[in-house]
Amino acid sequence: MQGREMKAEADQLTSQIIATYSVGATVQTVLDRLLAKITSEEYPLNTRLPSERALASELGVARNTVREALDVLEARKVINRRPGSGSFVTYRSDDVPERGESSVAMETSPLDHLVVRGILEPEMVRLAVINMTPREVWDLEQLMSKIESVHTDVAAFVKCEEEIYRKIAEGTHNRLLASCYNLTIEACRVSFRTTLLRRHLSPKRILEYQQRYNALFNAIASRDVERAVEFIKLHLVEEQKLFLQD
Repeated sequence: MQGREMKAEADQLTSQIIATYSVGATVQTVLDRLLAKITSEEYPLNTRLPSERALASELGVARNTVREALDVLEARKVINRRPGSGSFVTYRSDDVPERGESSVAMETSPLDHLVVRGILEPEMVRLAVINMTPREVWDLEQLMSKIESVHTDVAAFVKCEEEIYRKIAEGTHNRLLASCYNLTIEACRVSFRTTLLRRHLSPKRILEYQQRYNALFNAIASRDVERAVEFIKLHLVEEQKLFLQD
């Protein structure tokens, strides 16, 4: 009976992941194998997983395939990656699905995420241009300098992006809008986007993103509403292209 319960638990978790993430058949096979080991506690809580190389050898797949599967597990909070240390199991068999904002973020599809960003971000930027104080503009400039110092570290780049968007949302001085956008950031963190960026964010593309954000900042700092809104719309188009090409 216990074996059946573990299999049912693994199947349920797999179904939740499939509903949220679009992955290839080989990646899905790796996910199935890893989830089975985690939910059966062959890899119990806080256990360090074998290295990507070891898993690739064991499962007979490429390291990139293993890395993509681990990306999904990390986004779903089944594992936690620690730079220089490895990947550790954070999944608990007695975990109760969270309700409220975190649950909504996890259940948001890639398309829904892009749709909401398309609705919120242009208006958010417009209000920020109008309402940001000189101090807030200065704070945003410091964040721009911070993201410009990132060249290859995808995790650091994504974290800087979150800080920039959060600062712009705060700059609207509309607490409801900022609260809504915080949920969008959370959905972005646990959704497909980080996985996409790990695959596609080359140093060249990082530079392109940095140039876009710099142009956006210049428009905000000069209080040019029309130009700032146009920049964020163009950036959203590029984000959609990234999603569609995957």
